[in-house]
Amino acid sequence: MSNIKITDLYNLDETMAKPLLETLVYPWEALPLINTFILDLGEALDKEKYEKRGDNIWIAKSAKVFDSVYIDGPCIIGENTEIRHSAFLRGNIIVGNNAVVGNSTELKNVILFNNVQVPHYNYVGDSILGYKAHMGAGSITSNVKSDKTLVVVKNENELIETGLKKFGSMVGDEVEVGCGSILNPGSVIGKGTNIYPLSSVRGVIKENSIYKNQGEIVERR
Repeated sequence: MSNIKITDLYNLDETMAKPLLETLVYPWEALPLINTFILDLGEALDKEKYEKRGDNIWIAKSAKVFDSVYIDGPCIIGENTEIRHSAFLRGNIIVGNNAVVGNSTELKNVILFNNVQVPHYNYVGDSILGYKAHMGAGSITSNVKSDKTLVVVKNENELIETGLKKFGSMVGDEVEVGCGSILNPGSVIGKGTNIYPLSSVRGVIKENSIYKNQGEIVERR
């Protein structure tokens, strides 16, 4: 089960969720634990840097959050992060430092590492996005299968049962997702990979790849 462990995908020094993730093997194991982790972490945050706004919502004083944003807790928004007009944050959300959550972007049960950008009409649900990951305009993580069965991670000839009905995508560090792409339930995108625009991605994509379509995935040079 190589290429899909937390240590394969992420630099944990680039997220405040490090204490959670370093106790696990596979990143999707964190999804049911985000809520409780935020509640514990929020109370321990430096009050010189963070302020509590509303019910279990902690926002860095250096963050820029527009008035039209909707935020449901529990949620933590990191330092120097920008949450733009009409973003919809539905709870169980960690947004790292220096991140951008854009106009009309929707987040739900996610961990966004530092410097993540989801800047234009994105949906990210039940997913983890690594350091400097970028979602192009209109790209989304689909987090429920059409037949509503439990999500299975397909890694070449391996089938890994997750036990999860809701599981979007595990996106590694410095992944670029092209505009209008769909990351299907259970997708795992290796770090440093580029996804072509208008792609429909399934299964595990190796790190440092260029994903052109399901039948054409080449190594980056």
